[in-house]
Amino acid sequence: MSSHVQVALARRTLTPAGMWMFGAAASAPLVVLAGGIPATYANTRVTALPLTFVLVAGVVAVLAVAYTAMARQVGHPAAYYGIAAHGLGRGWGVAAGLVALVAYNAIQISLYGLLGATVATRLGGAWWVWAGVALAVVGVLGVRAIVLSTRVLGTVLAVSLLIVVVFVLAGLGRPAGGRLDWAGFDVSGLAVGGIGGAVAFCVAALTGVDAPGSFVEEAVDRRAVGRATIGAVLVLGGVYAVTAWAMGLAVGPASVATAAADPAAGLPFAVLARAGGGWVVLADVMLVFAIVTAMLAFHSVIARYVFAMAREGVLPTGLARAGGGTRVRAPRGGSLAQTGVATAVVAAFALGGVDPIAAMFTWLSTLGALGLLALLLAASMAAMVAPASVRGPAPDAWSWRFAPVLGVFGGSVLLAAMVGNVGSLLGAGPGSWYPYLLPAIVVGTAVVGAVWAGHLRQSRPEVYAGIGRGTPKTHAVPDAITISI
Repeated sequence: MSSHVQVALARRTLTPAGMWMFGAAASAPLVVLAGGIPATYANTRVTALPLTFVLVAGVVAVLAVAYTAMARQVGHPAAYYGIAAHGLGRGWGVAAGLVALVAYNAIQISLYGLLGATVATRLGGAWWVWAGVALAVVGVLGVRAIVLSTRVLGTVLAVSLLIVVVFVLAGLGRPAGGRLDWAGFDVSGLAVGGIGGAVAFCVAALTGVDAPGSFVEEAVDRRAVGRATIGAVLVLGGVYAVTAWAMGLAVGPASVATAAADPAAGLPFAVLARAGGGWVVLADVMLVFAIVTAMLAFHSVIARYVFAMAREGVLPTGLARAGGGTRVRAPRGGSLAQTGVATAVVAAFALGGVDPIAAMFTWLSTLGALGLLALLLAASMAAMVAPASVRGPAPDAWSWRFAPVLGVFGGSVLLAAMVGNVGSLLGAGPGSWYPYLLPAIVVGTAVVGAVWAGHLRQSRPEVYAGIGRGTPKTHAVPDAITISI
């Protein structure tokens, strides 16, 4: 259609391993070890956190079945936008696209607070200065070809996982009680007051594993989106469960919550030090790199959402044209737009004098996790009602019927647990209403998207008709001559 910009992302430039790395790096295993797991123990006092990780990862993996099946068939870089548009309707597509932009930006920008505070604690200076340095690094890498980002992510991810393995071995090698204790996997440990908060933290730890869906246009093998996404969920869910178990064993399941809440206990680095002081130094350095690579992964996804929605005229079309030529190796317009938004939000938090961890990181990452879980639910619903033209000639019952139904049921339980415990997550007092601003932001964003779609339907029907359908045909835009990675 005339409203579409005939540009495409560089096809056949990202291997299945590359997609898996983006999903795993966005989840940031070292960040979960150093920050997520200790904070969850401290705030929820749930000793069965390892089992909680297993159960949450299982639900997210089932949700990812429908998401990746739809992403593979639709083939749209703005995955949730394209999925909802094809399965639920064009208005739902725009609503999902805007919610995805808010959610991914919230998570990505929250990490600037975490990084700034982490580096300032170790090297001194204001947190926002270090956040500004990270903004520049991510901004430069973000406008480069995806291959460079993948190499950086792969290296940091490999070293991060090595450190996590060493931590697990250090914890299991010297358990506090002198023997292995399986209390972390005891079902009775789920029947406690903080379980909703623990579920929410586990969901937040797995956010980002859906990133491969946004690289489908650049994938060497589109079918690998499912393997990359579901593989990342299962691998990371298992890694986090074992890591949480090792932390509980290292100090004792009954004492881990108290130790995690005590800065003097030094979790998890005190346990890592059992393997040698050099591992602590390496973990300190790699933690910063892990945060930056998680930022880069989310940045890359956001840039593709902006690019793809601009290509269809839902966002300003200039954001799609900013890339040079018809085959875009990196969506520069979307990348620059994300850097601009992140800079503005970081500046606002800095000028407001808010705590970069307690306010910026916690609030924004929780908002992002809420939004992305809601989108995974929407993707399962879209798969359930998708027309035959989307499902393909021989749809399998697991991907298009059973998994979506199970995913909607399990995902609804997780979402209810998150919304019901959002106050405790954010440290709000009893009866406080302000934590419910986060669910309200998600709902409000969806409403804005639906209203904007209605406006397009009335004023620019040619744009409305093409919502979720603007990916150029295979031969309309030339491919790369060689596979880059």
